[in-house]
Amino acid sequence: MDRISISSHVRQLPGSSTLALSAKVRELKANGVDVIGFGTGEPDFATPRHIVESLYRAVEQGHTRYAPSPGSPESRDRIARKLREENQLPVEGKDVVVTVGGKQAIFLTMQCLIEPGRGDEVLLVSPSWVSVPAIIEVCGGIATHVSGTIDSGWKITAAQLEQAINERTVAVMINSPSNPCGTMYSPEELKSLAEVLIRHPRLTVISDEIYEKLIYPEIDDSIRHFSLGSIPELANRTITLNGLSKAFAMTGWRIGYLATPSGSGEFAAHAGKLHSQMLSSIPAFCMPPIIEALDHGAEAVEFMRRTFAHRGNLMFDLLDQIEGIRCVRPTGAFYCFPDISDCLGRTTAGGLPLETSMDFCRALLEEVHVGVVPGVDFGPTAANCFRLSFASSEQEIVGGCERISDFVSSFL
Repeated sequence: MDRISISSHVRQLPGSSTLALSAKVRELKANGVDVIGFGTGEPDFATPRHIVESLYRAVEQGHTRYAPSPGSPESRDRIARKLREENQLPVEGKDVVVTVGGKQAIFLTMQCLIEPGRGDEVLLVSPSWVSVPAIIEVCGGIATHVSGTIDSGWKITAAQLEQAINERTVAVMINSPSNPCGTMYSPEELKSLAEVLIRHPRLTVISDEIYEKLIYPEIDDSIRHFSLGSIPELANRTITLNGLSKAFAMTGWRIGYLATPSGSGEFAAHAGKLHSQMLSSIPAFCMPPIIEALDHGAEAVEFMRRTFAHRGNLMFDLLDQIEGIRCVRPTGAFYCFPDISDCLGRTTAGGLPLETSMDFCRALLEEVHVGVVPGVDFGPTAANCFRLSFASSEQEIVGGCERISDFVSSFL
């Protein structure tokens, strides 16, 4: 044998469709192609200057050595205070683990919950983020779905959730506001789901709240963020996942966290133990900026939130005018998630057959140079959809939607 053998569970691991799309868009742009990319889920704003300057100060003050693996005591305490005051979660600093972005928080959570070889299932309220099923499978579990549809506003009901839980379910994961849907559950809807979860005391609840700051009451004045872990009956078995990437325009900083009061810090201690064996900690000089962001970042976050609300309305209005496309108006995060079922089974002006959303997205990129993410990896009811991010300029949103409209009208 003249090559290294790769384990089967890694060989079978799918790549990230969002990262693959972003790489293709960058490649085309580098070759001089005028591409409008709606694929990447990150703000197009720079990190607020005062947060950047806090990093400079941290380096100058000597925060360049090894740091405590779960995060500095100061950063963990500040995150815990934020969660107590804003989310009504009964957590302390010892209940928090600072992770390398939200993705590692999910990975740590699944590693701690899933017993490999036992057939453990994690029930995903979907459509859900593309990376989660792969993480579950790498950790030895089975990803199952309970899915909303475009007709339900991409939301599930309590009855659906009850029916989907079985004896192998060890956890239920929900992301609200939603990536990829751009929608969110109201507090009343979450409480209805919580009533089901309360009746199943052996289940762990995983609440991904990374988009909590990006909600749009300008679009729907009934919405507000609500944390499942604030419900007393669920508090000690809810793991809340969050981070600074989306709200503070800090995606490249890779600062996430998980928090739960479970076992008086026992879960966090075990997650921190695993974290320490994987990569020690995030850089020491990134910990003071956590405190800076949470202490002084509200004004910048609000400016970005208002901007995204306007862009989301704009993108929806433009997509809603295109024959053959159905869409739900976004109320959170920064995504639109249109259904293109009426476009499939046709052939593009360039002669490309459209059998799947993957075909549609490839043709859209090849023929009119617009990059979007196919829905097939987001869950069973998302296969005929694609995701667009409105974390883009108004000019790009208008120009890109015009190209999509021209593309669709050329074969409908």
